[in-house]
Amino acid sequence: MRKGFEGLYGLVRDRLQCSPLSGHVFLFCNGARNRLKLLVWDGSGLWICAKKLSRGRFRWPQPQAGEVKVVLSHEELAMLLGGIDLTQARRRAWYRSQLDNDEVDSEGVNTAQKDCIPQLSSASK
Repeated sequence: MRKGFEGLYGLVRDRLQCSPLSGHVFLFCNGARNRLKLLVWDGSGLWICAKKLSRGRFRWPQPQAGEVKVVLSHEELAMLLGGIDLTQARRRAWYRSQLDNDEVDSEGVNTAQKDCIPQLSSASK
């Protein structure tokens, strides 16, 4: 958790293979899962926000096999930051409208910006 702007920027670009300037929110945590940092580009500069829990741990979601990142919806991010275990929560099947005529998949994820969304192979569809 010692990385600053340049270190987190490099992790997003090199390890996650995403564009740090995409406007996506990137969240990092330490090994003990009691501290996290958030990196986001707002159009004019990078923001870093940090949180240290007084007690307890964040319940970090596990990536899919072979993946190094987890893509969360804004609702899942809010639950994670609020202390809710995402493995115990489940998404209800209901209608989700498209946002600004962009492509949105069945999970409600905007797939029009493909710079950071994991792509499904034809074998997994």
